[in-house]
Amino acid sequence: MKWLLLVRPEAEHDIAAARDWYDAVHPKLGDAFLDEIAVTVYPLTEHPEVPRLYYQNFRRILLQRFPYKVFYQVIGQRVVIFRVLHVRQCHESALSTPR
Repeated sequence: MKWLLLVRPEAEHDIAAARDWYDAVHPKLGDAFLDEIAVTVYPLTEHPEVPRLYYQNFRRILLQRFPYKVFYQVIGQRVVIFRVLHVRQCHESALSTPR
């Protein structure tokens, strides 16, 4: 079964900001970041419950090449990505803000 993958606006903003930052560091590095996001989240469409619960009802998956973590929840038949945060960014405050 394929799970539906949804990306919340906050996560889209996180991804866009990181891509812009990496593009400023080196051309095409932002595209490499996007590719890494895609490779990392694709398995969630098949087996989203493999990563254990990490914080409250959130699961976390780490990018391999970039220092970012993807926070998501399994809600019904959907995988909802809430935030994509740098590893040094505090996830407690970022995940507990009103939506």
